[in-house]
Amino acid sequence: MNGKLPPKSVIAALAAELNGLKEVGQLRFLRTLSGPQQAHTTLDGRPILLLCSNNYLGFANHPRLRAAAQKAAQDYGCSAGASRLISGTMSLHVELEEALAVFKKAPKTLVFNNGYVANLALLTTLVGDGDVIYSDALNHASIVDGCRLSRAQLKIYRHCDIEHLEKLLKNSATSFRRRLIVSDSVFSMDGDLAPLPEVAALARRYDAIMMVDDAHATGVLGAGGRGSGEHFGLDFNDLDIQMGTLGKALGSCGAYVAGAPQFIDYLINKARSFIYSTALPPAALGASLAAIELLSEEPERVVRLRSLADYFRQGLRRLEIAVRDDPTPIVPVVVGDPQRTMALSAWFLERGVFIQGIRPPTVAPGQSLLRVTISADLEYSDLDRVLELFEEKRNDF
Repeated sequence: MNGKLPPKSVIAALAAELNGLKEVGQLRFLRTLSGPQQAHTTLDGRPILLLCSNNYLGFANHPRLRAAAQKAAQDYGCSAGASRLISGTMSLHVELEEALAVFKKAPKTLVFNNGYVANLALLTTLVGDGDVIYSDALNHASIVDGCRLSRAQLKIYRHCDIEHLEKLLKNSATSFRRRLIVSDSVFSMDGDLAPLPEVAALARRYDAIMMVDDAHATGVLGAGGRGSGEHFGLDFNDLDIQMGTLGKALGSCGAYVAGAPQFIDYLINKARSFIYSTALPPAALGASLAAIELLSEEPERVVRLRSLADYFRQGLRRLEIAVRDDPTPIVPVVVGDPQRTMALSAWFLERGVFIQGIRPPTVAPGQSLLRVTISADLEYSDLDRVLELFEEKRNDF
């Protein structure tokens, strides 16, 4: 005997742990859309209204994106076939990076396969042993993991608490080689905004790098959907590095990092999740280019999205259901208990409305919620229908 657990013992232990999750209402399972990613679609063959997608602008099934993806696949094939530093960089990658730089009004951009690996790349490449990261307490899991893997010392400041952040900065003003402040711009579960102008001011005062995760702001905030910088009137003199995704409001796949050429070139040379990954396929690149063009031509989609989200929030308030007043399409409705949250999610789904319940560890214990997300391809009549269902269950919130 070498002390190794037999596979059956491992399976039994895993089964017991899964059963424990089920007993406390935290067992997760996959639901399968059988139609396209859009407001009116099908789930397991049933027609549903989708209110838990990050397809904020309704681009994911837009004919123009589909046509661009098909053309890119026709012209360039199905795969990039290699990592970017070998033979995986196609002219479409370069074209997309140039278009993103114009869109974000940034000196240079670099495309990644998704936001998770982009955040890992940034946080494990720009800082390390002897450095320090200041991270908002509610930052996305990809930021949390990037911080852990960076080998830098981690200091977590209370959510959106500028005074606490400055206290941490003051107490470590000269102790580290390099300092990095990182925050989501729009927090993915609560839909609230980080106080980026104040955070950026602190970064300048204390000679820190400012990194912003703009995943849920790209295509959503600002008059042209350019994100948090446009929303707050900040530019790349204020926000050193921005990460954003192409698979949410822009309806495609992938992510980008925008910043000074030196940052981008350093990532190309040092970021392991960039260097050792097969590049994004042509179809995704073509769709992303079409999305940027479409948003630039039709910025009124951003206005419509905001109007729909405001309409829905106002409807919930009329029902005396507490919701935050944020300029984002993420509308969390706190329930509290995880089992009751999932029961409510199932109740809505039985009536043809898919709203996903969110439980710990994604949110704090006692803060389980229904995360409603609004998309621009919804109609006001769709939201009236959902509000009628909330009215039936108003005593549960």
